[in-house]
Amino acid sequence: MKLSAFERYLTLWVALCIVLGIGIGWLFPGVPELLKRAEVAQISIPVAILIWLMIYPMMVQIDFSSIVRAGKRPKGLGVTLVANWGVKPFTMAGISALFLFVLFRGLIPAELAREYYAGAILLGAAPCTAMVFVWSYLSKGDPAYTLVQVAVNDLVLIVLYAPIVTLLLGLSAIYVPYNTVILSIVLFIVVPLVLGYLSRRWLLARKGGDWFQGVFLRRLRPVTIGGLLLTLVILFTYQGAKIIDNPLHILLIAIPLSIQTFLIFTLAYGAAWLLRIRHAVAAPAGQIAASNFFELAVAVAISLFGLESGAALATVVGVLIEVPIMLTLVSIANRTRPWFARFDREAQEGGRREVEVRPLQRGRGGK
Repeated sequence: MKLSAFERYLTLWVALCIVLGIGIGWLFPGVPELLKRAEVAQISIPVAILIWLMIYPMMVQIDFSSIVRAGKRPKGLGVTLVANWGVKPFTMAGISALFLFVLFRGLIPAELAREYYAGAILLGAAPCTAMVFVWSYLSKGDPAYTLVQVAVNDLVLIVLYAPIVTLLLGLSAIYVPYNTVILSIVLFIVVPLVLGYLSRRWLLARKGGDWFQGVFLRRLRPVTIGGLLLTLVILFTYQGAKIIDNPLHILLIAIPLSIQTFLIFTLAYGAAWLLRIRHAVAAPAGQIAASNFFELAVAVAISLFGLESGAALATVVGVLIEVPIMLTLVSIANRTRPWFARFDREAQEGGRREVEVRPLQRGRGGK
């Protein structure tokens, strides 16, 4: 797909939106206070609406019959689950401890370093729910398979998040705001999925498949990017004052979080390549592992340590760095697509053989 001028200079627009958001939050502190009033269970309703705009273009592409087929190819789902729950929380713990307790020991007071470490753990144990649909869409991921990957991860998160955080932080127990988890699943999966399904059926019946594929989906791409940029402005508006007041500590926290994000993406994406998984599944597998469910992490940090704690600040830094880094990972996934060309061909040939065998099986059964 040929990129428009707007998409070619996306990095510039991202940078401008970050600066704009920081400026609004710093110069007009009443704006983030006003935005916080529009929150339900730690989830910003304005951000939720923008995320709908970003997710809808992927959801409307989902053919529900393909969801069943996704379950027959479990390797991509296996990569996602192992990366998220067997690797990611523990690499986050190791990398954060190395930087915060050893390399930055003279720059961060010990007590504050422990709080930053706790915030990093809360992030590392919470894989992304909503934004991964955006990253998958921008890297031409398989929408049905991405939905399965995210849905299964959310189910595992409900069971494993609290035990993993309790283990890594040495706490007796933690309070997990399950209302945040459940509302997020409803808002960012169920609602856009239903809207996508209903509108897909209506548009295909009314306009036909050629118009749907050739015109409608092409027109939706700027909607996703526009929603992404507006989301950036809002997220950085929330944290404008903190960025201006704590530039050094925010930089120091961002370093291990950034290294962790690139590392876990490389591990998951590389594992998918070794397992000969097609690119449309491999890219979302790496992206789900790399990104975080920051609404949950922020909510737990505030409930455990307080709004002004170092743990809460660390989770906020995770929010700030996620979009720019994930856009970089999307670019890496798109540039390395030729590495997976052989696996894509194998998957296509396997799909054709399955289609050819199915009518033969029905014929034998009818004899």
